[in-house]
Formats: sequence, structure tokens, C-alpha cells
Amino acid sequence: MSVWQNGHGILVFALVMYLMGRELHKLKDLPSSANGWGFIILIPSLLLYMLDTGINTQLLSSLAMISSFVGLSLLFLGGVKTKTILFPLLSLILTLPIPLVFTEAMHLMLRHIATKSVAFLLSKMGIPVFSSGTVLEIEGGTLMVADACSGFATLYAAITIAILTAYFCNSSKRRIILLLIAAPLAVAVNIIRVLVLALLVNYYGLNILATSAHELSGLLTFMVALPILFIIGKNPINSENI
Repeated sequence: MSVWQNGHGILVFALVMYLMGRELHKLKDLPSSANGWGFIILIPSLLLYMLDTGINTQLLSSLAMISSFVGLSLLFLGGVKTKTILFPLLSLILTLPIPLVFTEAMHLMLRHIATKSVAFLLSKMGIPVFSSGTVLEIEGGTLMVADACSGFATLYAAITIAILTAYFCNSSKRRIILLLIAAPLAVAVNIIRVLVLALLVNYYGLNILATSAHELSGLLTFMVALPILFIIGKNPINSENI
């Protein structure tokens, strides 16, 4: 798995588009007026993109693309509307992959948490298990909780979605809950994912990991964690609902 494979990015991008559309809809009666200051942002962004075609970091060109969105917004929508959607626009930075040099320790810590938690749960279920480091040994075979199964992608996505949802939430209590629950929720969902895979391996053998069940389990972590955050962030009909 390459550091550039950032699966949740497309989900965050879709949410940002929705949030910007919602905010711009509130200003639909306000005419758009071009703001020439957009060139001050757009031109350096294009130069940065050109620079990255030579050094090929990919990250610089991605940053340039996001900053160019701000410049284009000023040029086509004007200052007032750009200010309204500036936060979701800049939050697109959170769709970019974090270089492994900054996340390696986090990956290892999450792998250990998942391994120890699953070993504990399996033992409570009466299934013989031995764990060492990030390796689980069960009757069906030996499993290693690799970086791809650490849950970091789900954690990154959950924190990003929580920040975006909290920003547009009118309830202060829900904002606090969202920001506090995002990380534990992502970790818990990933533990459940690894537990399910371990159970499948225990009963059906290691060949189960070569099927679509392995990949689908990763997708399910997003499908479980993110809707929960949306539900928590949904504004209540009245303040007594929370």
C-alpha cells in the first residue's frame, strides 16, 4: 500500500461539495462579483504546480490544486461567497495523504491496540489465541495486523468528517461530542473489523483473506463510522433532544 493511497479522500471531497452547495444556496439571491485578488492566489498556485511537475512530490501539486480553488472562487464567486465557503474549501487539505514519516509511529500504535484488543475479545469468546506484537495466532492460521489494517485511514477520515460536521452544527454540545468521539469510534470500528476477519479465518482458514470479504471489511469501517458521526452531528429539533 502506497502512502498516496488515501481512500477516504473522495468521501471527504463529496461532503465538502455538499456543504459548499448548502452554504451557497443560502446566498442564492446575492449576485456573484469577480474579485481580482483571486489572481494573487491562483498564479502562485499554478507556479507551484509547475514546480512539482519537475520534482514530482505529488503533495505540492495537491496543495497547489486546493489553493487554486480559493483563487478561482474569488474570481468567479466574489469575496462574500468565498468567505462563506472558505472553511470547507481549506478543509480539503485533510483529504491529502500524510507522509509515512509522520504517521509510522501512529500506525504501529494502532496495530498494537487492534491486536491486543482482538486477542482479548477472542479469549473471552472461548477461542484459543496467542498474540505477539502485531501477530495473532489462532486455529485457522496466523494473522498479522499490518499498516493497512491499523485503522489509520478510518481514524483520519473520522476526524476529518467530525471537524467538518462540527463546524456546521448549531449545537455546541453536539460539536464537543463529535470531536471527542471521532477517534475512539474509528478505533473501535477497526477492532470489530479485525475481530470479524479473525473469526472468519478461525472457521474458514486463511483463504478467506484472498476473497472480497477482506476488502469489503475495510469499506464497511467507513460505512459504519461515518454515518454515526453524521447522526450525532445532525441538528436536533430542540435543545432538549440531547
